[in-house]
Amino acid sequence: MQKITPFLWFDGNAEVAMNFYVSVFRDAKIGNVSRYGPGGPGPAGAVMTASFSLLGQDFIALNGEPMYQFTPAISFMVSCETQDEVDHYWNALSAGGSEQPCGWLRDQFGLSWQIIPTALPRLMSSTEPGRAGRVMQAMLKMKKIDIKGLEDA
Repeated sequence: MQKITPFLWFDGNAEVAMNFYVSVFRDAKIGNVSRYGPGGPGPAGAVMTASFSLLGQDFIALNGEPMYQFTPAISFMVSCETQDEVDHYWNALSAGGSEQPCGWLRDQFGLSWQIIPTALPRLMSSTEPGRAGRVMQAMLKMKKIDIKGLEDA
């Protein structure tokens, strides 16, 4: 059992967000969904909390009020082996959101993600003189990370 589970506060759209994330990630599933009953703080039948899993990582979504917003101070990093994988997650998660520098994006719900190829830390720790600096400079010019662009740096 996972000891730490991210608990995400949404403004009335937790079920939509959960269904979206489950559609984006290939190894994903919906867990338990609890709904408000009559007389609850939310509309009867609306999701109160919902659990879901993405690539083996459990999450819980809560329908709260608009008092809290996501910030880039918390993000989820997706490690990608191939450019196709980078492209898939980047395109799906940035749709309706915004692209940020260096592999970061904000999705349509305001949640921040880092879509990072596994090649990046390998290239950044190169012992070849000047290579890590060139890779860093190439990455700083990118929004979506381009593996070939990093390797050519």
